[in-house]
Amino acid sequence: MSRAFWGLLAALSVTGAAQAHDTWVETNTNIVRVGDAVFIDLLLGNHGNDHRDFRLAGKPDLETSTLDVVLPDGRRLDIKPTLSDRGYAPSEGFWSTRFVPAEPGLYTVSQTSDKVVSYAPTRSIKSAKTFFVANGSLDNVPRDFGGFDRPLGHALELVPIAHPVTPMGPGVPFAVRLLYRDKPLPETKVSFIPRGTTLAEGFDSKYERTTDEHGEARFTPPDGNFYLIVAHHDEPNEAGPNYQRTKYSATLVLFVPQHCSCCE
Repeated sequence: MSRAFWGLLAALSVTGAAQAHDTWVETNTNIVRVGDAVFIDLLLGNHGNDHRDFRLAGKPDLETSTLDVVLPDGRRLDIKPTLSDRGYAPSEGFWSTRFVPAEPGLYTVSQTSDKVVSYAPTRSIKSAKTFFVANGSLDNVPRDFGGFDRPLGHALELVPIAHPVTPMGPGVPFAVRLLYRDKPLPETKVSFIPRGTTLAEGFDSKYERTTDEHGEARFTPPDGNFYLIVAHHDEPNEAGPNYQRTKYSATLVLFVPQHCSCCE
């Protein structure tokens, strides 16, 4: 019985080590009036299926996380202290906060975490981003609010090379560049996961792309939805005193409205 118990425990440990937990940030809208509130959520998914869906699995660990809003002028505002718990138990729900933009421009929500998962043992380094625009009016929103293509220095980072907000709608092409330690990362899978869809196993050619020699991947959203863009990178020989390998993940949430007024 003792040998069976320890065998089961070892199997569970291997399964846990193989699963990937990715964080992401999202807002309830991608365009808001200056002075109105936008709601920002910080979420975590347990993606043992190599991140094929949008499902939640517990809340991110705030002790090992940062959460900032990058203002239009480049200044960063720490919003982690304003988060509230949206779950009934420690392992349920997600974190959320309310943010009121005070000036027009493009805003970036940025999250990072760096944690050693002791049971693996693996060091897990994550980054997450999303964007929204604030303007004095929801009519005639300028298309030239810049800053979306500015890297934030994350270890693994998805950087848009097409505007993530204006214009944005079904049929509007979108592109990202994947950076690893500030350099383009080629030959890496990038997933564009619509909320409510589970990607096919292996490589889903409808929703997944491989980065080119410039680290770039392109996708045209077919429908209005939230799209979770995900990339992973594994360094099996990057070890430390209390971990044997390092795994990186980067996410970017793209909100695609069903009707794109900026496209008219």
